[in-house]
Amino acid sequence: MHVYARPSGLLQNGHGVASSPPGSPSPRIIRNARSSTGGGGHTRSAARMVHTGSGALSQGPPRTFLQKLTISLLTFFLRRPGVLLLAPFIYFTGMVLYIGGSSMELPRFQPRHIPGSYYRSDEVFRNLWPAMQRADVSTAHGVLAAWEYPKEGMGYRPCLDDLHHGSFEGLPLSNGYILVEANGGLNQQRSTICNAVAVAKLMNATLIIPLFHFNSVWKDPSVFGDIFDEEHFINSLAQQVRILKELPKEVMSRFENISMIQRVKVKAWSLPRYYLETALPLLKQHGVVRFTPFANRLAYDGIPEAIQKLRCFANFEALQFAPPIATIAQLLVKRMAAKSASTNGNYVAIHLRYEQASLADMVAFSRCVYEGDQEEKVRLDNARERGWRGKFNRTGRVQATPEEIRRDGKCPLTPVEVGMMLRGMGFSNTTQIFLAAGKIYNEEESMEPLRRMFPYLETKQTLLSPEEYAPFEGYSSRLAAIDYTVCLHSEVFVTTQGGNFPQIMMGHRRFLNKGHSKTINPDKRSLVKLMDNPKIKWEKFAGHLEEMLQHIDSKGLAFRKSLPVLPTQLFQNPKASLYTCPVPECMCPENPNSIETELQDSE
Repeated sequence: MHVYARPSGLLQNGHGVASSPPGSPSPRIIRNARSSTGGGGHTRSAARMVHTGSGALSQGPPRTFLQKLTISLLTFFLRRPGVLLLAPFIYFTGMVLYIGGSSMELPRFQPRHIPGSYYRSDEVFRNLWPAMQRADVSTAHGVLAAWEYPKEGMGYRPCLDDLHHGSFEGLPLSNGYILVEANGGLNQQRSTICNAVAVAKLMNATLIIPLFHFNSVWKDPSVFGDIFDEEHFINSLAQQVRILKELPKEVMSRFENISMIQRVKVKAWSLPRYYLETALPLLKQHGVVRFTPFANRLAYDGIPEAIQKLRCFANFEALQFAPPIATIAQLLVKRMAAKSASTNGNYVAIHLRYEQASLADMVAFSRCVYEGDQEEKVRLDNARERGWRGKFNRTGRVQATPEEIRRDGKCPLTPVEVGMMLRGMGFSNTTQIFLAAGKIYNEEESMEPLRRMFPYLETKQTLLSPEEYAPFEGYSSRLAAIDYTVCLHSEVFVTTQGGNFPQIMMGHRRFLNKGHSKTINPDKRSLVKLMDNPKIKWEKFAGHLEEMLQHIDSKGLAFRKSLPVLPTQLFQNPKASLYTCPVPECMCPENPNSIETELQDSE
């Protein structure tokens, strides 16, 4: 029964007071309830109102602070909708502050892998090694079958005979003496010497035998006469340039030391007019000048033809190694030829630049990353600092990453990469190889795969007895001169990193082999991509490298300038030095009429 329907007369709390129904709420209360909810009769506030026993109205339980705050914020944003545009910013800022104040780390997104960025060659070798072993008895070929083009090239010969004519007495009166300091390694010194001869001829000056700068990396104290035959150098050039071993005493007595002699600073790749218009007046004024530094201080283009030929003559004929070096180097050539009897004395020479910090420091200098750990990284960083004294840490210096350096083909090839390249090109495991290099980085471990692929591999140390090797040990330039000779007379020369050694070597081989250089100078940008896939199949791997070898062979016929010859027989390299591409300025066709005939037939 409803409470309001109870019969009258019932006692309440034991008293005889009649109970009556509650009175209706006053109009004022109802109006207040409506106004608090926007005028709606059925409102949340009215619904919360209940009757008390005394007839008064009361609300439900009071709101919490969080509820009040939420209602206030919602009301604020509803009345000001433009503020909602700041909500994403407020949310992001709050998340950053929260994450930054906690141990949580932002997720790291790995960049997309670009082929050739990382060193994976050891994995590739482990995958391909079984197939290489099978190729030894199926598809591999020898040294002589590797090339399509003949060594004779297009039949060019050196045309420097006219430089042998004349006499020392027939030269005009000298304008004075010039001193030159040759810096760098053996072959940078070599090009500096030849350029000094050319400048002396331009200025009609007497050249003093160049001084060798002691390099903090190569650390070889050798002087000119320790490496080159001084007498032959002076006598062979006597018809063109006056050369003395040292400055006359009466001239030297005017100065306390060499550093007091007038110094001439020359910009790189200067043309003859600089020497004639700027340096020559100073020479005539002081009687003696010195050029330092002098590497690459004479341009390769814009030079008179006679001076170009003189530079070639100095490089390829006047510069011969000193007798002790020449004797031991020729002995190595004979021993390599004897070991290569099955291929008519022909062998492959590899110039490997994967050298450790104590020598040329190529691994450290390149800033490439191989498979070393953190300890190796620290060791290489320290080697760079010792050898180049902050060159890589200068403020504001923008450096490429190791991944970019590798993709750009600027990392020295490792021994295993060289071996896989040659095996992919078709050289069999019976190939006789001479390795021209200094101390190999991490030698015991890194050389093992190369020796497995090519067991008939020799070095200076394996071909010479300890007694024969001892006089040259510790002299990096003298050892480089020995390597130079053995590489020069090889059937195939393999270069693994840019530098002066391979550039001079390619030109010298062209000079001796009628314009052609059987040199494997690989496209390293393509090579690093090829060695980036550990799952690559041998057939695909070898196919790419055989195509690369064919392209390299065609570039053996390289010219600095265009000639009236068939385009299919011509590869132009106008940016190369005269010492790399001596054709056409220093070499002439053996049969000029044959070129005219070929042109007529092509028409």
